[in-house]
This record gives sequence, C-alpha cells and structure tokens, in this order.
Amino acid sequence: MHLSDTLTNIQILGQQAKQAATQMARADTATKNKTLHVLADLLRANMGVLQADNARDLERARAANMAAPLIDRLTLTSKVINTCAEGCLQLASMADPVGEIIGMRQQPSGIRVGQMRVPIGVFGMIFESRPNVTIEAACLSIKSGNACILRGGSEAIESNRALAGLVQQALSSCGLPVHAVQLVQTTDRDAVGQLITMPQYVDVIIPRGGKGLIERISREAKVPVIKHLDGNCHTYVDCPCDIDQAVKVTDNAKTNKYSPCNATESLLVARGVAHEFLPQIANIFAAKGVEMRCDPESLALLHAQSPSQAQSPLPCRWVAATDADWFAEYLAPIISIKIVADVAEAIAHINHYSSHHTDAILTSDLRHAQQFLREVDSSSVMVNTSTRFADGFEYGLGAEIGISTDKFHARGPVGLEGLTSLKYVVQGDGEVRA
Repeated sequence: MHLSDTLTNIQILGQQAKQAATQMARADTATKNKTLHVLADLLRANMGVLQADNARDLERARAANMAAPLIDRLTLTSKVINTCAEGCLQLASMADPVGEIIGMRQQPSGIRVGQMRVPIGVFGMIFESRPNVTIEAACLSIKSGNACILRGGSEAIESNRALAGLVQQALSSCGLPVHAVQLVQTTDRDAVGQLITMPQYVDVIIPRGGKGLIERISREAKVPVIKHLDGNCHTYVDCPCDIDQAVKVTDNAKTNKYSPCNATESLLVARGVAHEFLPQIANIFAAKGVEMRCDPESLALLHAQSPSQAQSPLPCRWVAATDADWFAEYLAPIISIKIVADVAEAIAHINHYSSHHTDAILTSDLRHAQQFLREVDSSSVMVNTSTRFADGFEYGLGAEIGISTDKFHARGPVGLEGLTSLKYVVQGDGEVRA
C-alpha cells in the first residue's frame, strides 16, 4: 500500500474513533454490559471458525520458522477463547468506573471540590502475536466508555480480523457505534508510524510486544505512551522459608509457561537455605529441560551436591552466568540463579537488574516480607506466591490492556481504571471568590 493511502486510511480510522468515543462516553452501564455478554456468547459460538482462521496464521508462522514462544502466543486454543469470554463476563459484572466522583470535600469558601472518573477518549493499541489481546482491549474499551484503534502483528492478521468482526457485531446488535473498536486492516508497517503521531485523534498509545517494538513506539510517538519494555521478573527464596512451598512456587513461576512477561527469569536464593533448596529445584528444572545460568557460588554448590554426569539420569543443565544474564528476559526454558547473603542483598540486586515488572519473595519472616514489599521498586511485588499471577484477569480486573512499569497514571496491570482519567468537579451555591 502506498504511504499516502496508509495515511488516509489511518486518518479515517482516527476520525471515526473520535466520533465513536463521544457516543461511548454517553453509553449507559446496562448497554455496555449487554454488549460484553453478547460478545462472550459470540466467542463461544464461533470457536471453530476462530480456530480455522487462527490455523492459517499458524501455518504461515511455522513456514516462516517463527520461534516456539511466539507460536505459543499466537495460538487460539479453546482454553484461550474461553478465557476471553470469561473476561468479558467478569468485566460486565464489575462496577462501572465512569462517572464515579471521589474525594468530594468542603472548602472554606463554601464550594465542594472532588474528582470525576471519565473515559480517556481514544487509545491506540499496537501489539504482536497474541490475538486474544484484540478481545481484551475491546472489552476493556467498551466497559470504560472509550474507543480504540487496534493494530495487531501481521502474523495474526486472520485471527485479529475474525475477532474484531465479532466485536463489531456485538456493538451493532446493542446499539453502540461499530467504530468504537476498529482494527487496522493493513499489515503495512507505515500504519504504526501514522497512528502514533496523530494526537488530534489518539489520546494515548499502548504498545504490547517485544522490547524493540516498545522502544520504537516510545521514541517516535507524539502522544502519551503506557508501556513496559520487558519482564525480567525475580523470585527470591529467603532464609527462613518453607522449603517445600518454595520449591513448588518457584517451579510454577518459571515452568508454568515460558513465554509470558510474568514468568520468573531470575532466581535469587539466600545462602542460609541454598544447600537445601537449590538441589531440589535444580533437579526439577533439569527434568523439564530448563537451562540454569548460575553465579560461581551456586554453580559450585550444584556440582558438589549433584551426582556425576555418568551416574545421573538427567543431563547437566547448569552453566556459568554472565553479567548479561542478570538483565535478561529469556521467554524460554532458561533461568539465571544467584546466591545472595540476605533480603537486603536480594532487594539491591532486583532494583539494579530488574525491569520493575514483577518480583516475589518466598519467606516465613514477616519482617523480611514487609521490607521486600516496601523497598522493591516494581509494579507488582508479591509474598509467597508465583509471579505468574501478575495478570489483570488474575487480579480481578476482568482483563488487562497491558502492564505498565511507568510511575504515573497507571502502574502494573492496566484495567478499567487505568483507561480512565480524572477531572475536577466543583459544586457551589452562588459562592464568589473574594
């Protein structure tokens, strides 16, 4: 497609979204909830059709030798589709944030001042691989009274078109503007450049994908960006802790699924429990084919406490880590491992190397837990549970538009409230300023 054609098409989408946003801001809660129920029904009723469209994307992806983690993200399993439908219903059951007035206080002058929660307006969503993001973004946009323009990756174009078609069908059937949710139909890369430089139409951009994409959006956008660059998440096993629980949670945090941004990529272990904990988790990781990139102390411990390669039924899966490993988001069966002295050293390591996404402590010491919660500078900080829970659906948000590691407006999983803004409202009874 010629650049001028792409520009024209994106401008049309922007104009239509701006008009739809005005109507969506006025939509009542019952209508928005009905739309979400209809969408959930359509998703379940059209599961076979959606998977057939998805199969065409998967066929192209495999032919292009796409990496296994990206194939995993691209796949629309029945579980993924059902989770999308459940997210729609969960959002429909939640309170509508639009119009909520908070913090209303009487001032000495007699006026009362508070804040009202209102839709942002139009957001642009740029994402890769995961077609289920189309539904998550759409249903959050509908419930929060916004309009959105979605630009998925070329690898998921058939899946995204099918899903966006169901969204517009649900909007139309409930009397809401079909342009409230629009998909950029072209795979032309110029479309992204146009979308992120149109502040007259788009109020905020939300990129969701690889670090390269998000860095580009952050660098080139002329509208505000809600983002996180990567998910270098940590699990710290403290001294003292419940060793059996720590093994179970650490295993889940790493191996439940390798491709999500909330999978643990780095394991820190307190020296006081390392001799008991590390061999147990290493055996589990080795059995599952996870490569362990270890600091010298953990590497020496594993070599000393494990049987020789000739005696072991499992392949040796540990190697020496480099400094780059402490910064790495692998999205693969690889984990970095380091032994630390105590919770203070763990916190210092995390704050230096992490991407400020999600970090967890496994401990039986309440003081250590509180110190970790206070001092770790990440958007989600957890105690005695898996980092895999860092997700809008698991947090009860119904769905998420993404995870923000910024420190303003929205932080962590961005749900309904993250897609609204606050404006001041003032009530008086004839007061005038002296």
